[in-house]
Amino acid sequence: MRGELLKGHLDLLILAALESGPCHGYAVIEALSEQSGGVFQLPEGTVYPVLHRLEKQGLLSSRWSQTSGRRRRTYRLTRSGKAALGSQRRDWSIFSQAVAAVVGARS
Repeated sequence: MRGELLKGHLDLLILAALESGPCHGYAVIEALSEQSGGVFQLPEGTVYPVLHRLEKQGLLSSRWSQTSGRRRRTYRLTRSGKAALGSQRRDWSIFSQAVAAVVGARS
């Protein structure tokens, strides 16, 4: 999938990937790939800046942990992040239904 198609939707995708619980950045990348059937193959250089920006906006919180001798930063949705996810889901639903109505199959 072309990267420009994802612009404007990455926040929603990342918030949704974290809805099931806290995880580190690479796990977010894996979840997006798995849940999209491999369509979203996002590089770390795309995902990590979004995670950091969402944290600065107060939509995510993070903490460092030690796993198998490696330090990992684990991200989780904040209360504001959960509210933003709900709002962005509603917006996406309206948008995607409108796009489908315009570009859908013609008889």
